[in-house]
Amino acid sequence: MTSKNIELPESQFFADIQEILRAGREGAYRSVNTIMVKTYWQIGKRIVEQEQQGKERANYGEQLIVGLSRYLSDCFGKGFSVANLKNIRQFYQVFPVFDELATHCVANLAWTHIRLIMRLDDEKERRYYLQEAGQQNWSSRLLERNIKSGYYRRLLSSQNHSTELAQPTQPLSEFIKDPYVLEFLDVPQNLSGKESILEFNIITHLQKFLLELGKGFCFVARQMRISTETSHFYVDLVFYNYLLKCFVVIDLKTEKLTHQDIGQMDMYVRMFDELKRGPSDNPTLGIIFCTDKDETIVKYSMLQEAKQIFASKYKTILPTEIELAAMIDQESRELMSG
Repeated sequence: MTSKNIELPESQFFADIQEILRAGREGAYRSVNTIMVKTYWQIGKRIVEQEQQGKERANYGEQLIVGLSRYLSDCFGKGFSVANLKNIRQFYQVFPVFDELATHCVANLAWTHIRLIMRLDDEKERRYYLQEAGQQNWSSRLLERNIKSGYYRRLLSSQNHSTELAQPTQPLSEFIKDPYVLEFLDVPQNLSGKESILEFNIITHLQKFLLELGKGFCFVARQMRISTETSHFYVDLVFYNYLLKCFVVIDLKTEKLTHQDIGQMDMYVRMFDELKRGPSDNPTLGIIFCTDKDETIVKYSMLQEAKQIFASKYKTILPTEIELAAMIDQESRELMSG
C-alpha cells in the first residue's frame, strides 16, 4: 500500500486535530473542575470544624472568616472574599457527604452551579437540580433560569395525573409541566386569537422551547397534516420523545380551555395512534397549551380520566416567586378536587 493510498485530505486532518484538542480540553476542564469543587468542600469542612472548636466565643465564626479571608488573599490573591468563604462554608453545611455530589455528575457542575443549587431549601429539589444539571449538561445560566421559573415544582404539579406508560421506569411526571414558562418568546401577554404568532415564535426559538419541554424531545413538524378518506386536519406542533418512545402532539390555544379543545385533542391523539404510530411506539401523548383552565371543565371532561391527554397553562413572562407559587397551588387544588 502506497503512502498516497493512506493519505487523508488536509480538511479531515485538521478536523481530527481539532477533535483531539476539544476532547482533551474538555477532559482537563472536568478534572480541574472536580478538583476545585472538592477542594472548596474540604475548605468548608475545615472552617466548620474550626468554628465548632471556638463556639463558646461570641462572633467567633465571623472573626474566623474575616481573618481567613485576609490570610488567603495575601497568599493567593483574589477569590477568597468573606462572601465567598461563607459560600464555601455553606457548601459543606448543605452537602456534608461529598459522595452525594459525586453520584450526580459533579464533574459537569461548576462552582457557579453549586452556589445556585445549595441555596434551595428543599432537599429533593436540590437533588433534582444536581442530577438534571449534571446529566443534561445545563449551563449555569440555564440552571438559574430553570430555578427561577420553578422547573422542578412545575413538574411536581402534574404528578397526580396518569403516570404510567408501557415503560414504567419513565413516569410522565418527569416530562409534563403545568404551567410552562415561555418568557423567551418575547411576545405580548395577550395573544387572544393569534395562535399563528405564538407558533411562529416557538419555531423561531425552537432550541429554547425544547429545553423548556424537557429531556428527550425532538422536533418533528409544524402544521402536520393528518388525512382521512374525507377530511384533512392540521396539528400545530409534533414532537417525538425518544425516552418515552412516543409522539407528542401539541395544540396551541390563546384562550381559556374549552370542551371543544379537549375533544379536538382526543381526536388528534386517536388519529395519530392509528395513522402515524409505529409498531414499537408507545401511545401518542397530547398536550393542550392554554392561557387558563376552568376547574369544572377539567373535572367533568375526559381530561379527568384520560391517560394520553394533558392541558397545561403557559406564561409568556417569567412569573414572580409569589405568582408561581399561586399558580402551582391552584393547579394542585384542581387536581385534588377531581
